[in-house]
Amino acid sequence: MAIDLKSLNYNQLSDLIARAQARQEELAKEKAAKLREKINALVKAEGLGLEEVFGGRTAGARGKARSKVKPKYRNPADHNQTWSGRGKRPRWFNAALSAGKKEKDLLIG
Repeated sequence: MAIDLKSLNYNQLSDLIARAQARQEELAKEKAAKLREKINALVKAEGLGLEEVFGGRTAGARGKARSKVKPKYRNPADHNQTWSGRGKRPRWFNAALSAGKKEKDLLIG
């Protein structure tokens, strides 16, 4: 099935690309599902479980479970707003610094 790409206008070409990418994703998912079935069958044939082979990590348990970090800073105007000191600074934190507060003034405890 040959498609004459030169005869397609911009919108037709964009639609073709989108449909081709969607089909490519479907094929990748099908391939992964078939491989998963093969692995499960092989593990089962050996009399083992997935947890034994993969160390207790199944498909849904990727990465480490993150524990919640205690808040380090508190908004003096609204004590319900806190920040752990990790990640992007919240707007209230930047506003407090701009208003002349120091980081140590916003510390909890």
